[in-house]
Amino acid sequence: MPLSLADMRRNYTLDGLQDDLTLDDPLALFRQWLQEARDTESAPVEANSMALATVDSQGHPHCRILLLKGLGDEGFTFFGNYQSDKGLDMAGNPHVAMTFFWPALERQVRIEGQVSRLDTQLSDAYFDSRPLASRLGAWASPQSRPVASRAALESLLEATGQRFVGQTLPRPEDWGGYCLRPERLEFWQGRADRLHDRFDYRLCKGVWKRNRLAP
Repeated sequence: MPLSLADMRRNYTLDGLQDDLTLDDPLALFRQWLQEARDTESAPVEANSMALATVDSQGHPHCRILLLKGLGDEGFTFFGNYQSDKGLDMAGNPHVAMTFFWPALERQVRIEGQVSRLDTQLSDAYFDSRPLASRLGAWASPQSRPVASRAALESLLEATGQRFVGQTLPRPEDWGGYCLRPERLEFWQGRADRLHDRFDYRLCKGVWKRNRLAP
C-alpha cells in the first residue's frame, strides 16, 4: 500500500506572537524561546539541536543536524572538523543558514548570516571541556571521508587511545569552533487555520528592523 502524506496535517493552537509584545532584539527573543524549549517537559532533550545549511563550490546545498554550543552578543557558536564537508563548504562560502524547530511549542526559528572561525583559545577551552571519548573521536575520525567498515573506524579509535595514553589530549588543528554572525532571523509560531505568525528581523546598518510576514 503506498504511503499517503497528503492528509497528514495538524492545527496549531498553543500560542501566538502579538505585534506589541514581540521583542525588538531578536537575540533576546531567541534566548527566551530556547529557554522555554529547554523547560518544556515534552520537548526533545536537545533543544539546542539545529539544521545547518551550507553551499559547496558547485553551488549545491547541504544540510545536517548539529548542536548549538553558545550564544553571545556576536552570534551563534558551534564546533566541528574544519576538513569535513561542512568545514570545506564554509571555507569557500561563509554564508550559511540555521533552523531550529521545537514541535512541542509549535515554533521554528530561521537564522541567516556569515560564519568565521572562533579564536583558538575559545576552541581549546571547549575541546578541553568535552568528555574524553568525544575528544578521542575528534582525533580518530576522518570526518566525511570513506571508511572500510565499522570495525575499521573502531580500530582507528583504539589506536588513537593508545597513542595518547598518559598524555594530555590537545585539540586537533583541524577541529574547532565557528561563530555565525546573524544578519537575518525569522520567528515562526504556529497558529490555527494556517494563519501562522511570522516575524522577520533584518540587520540594517547595525539596527534590527522587524516586519510581520504573511504566512
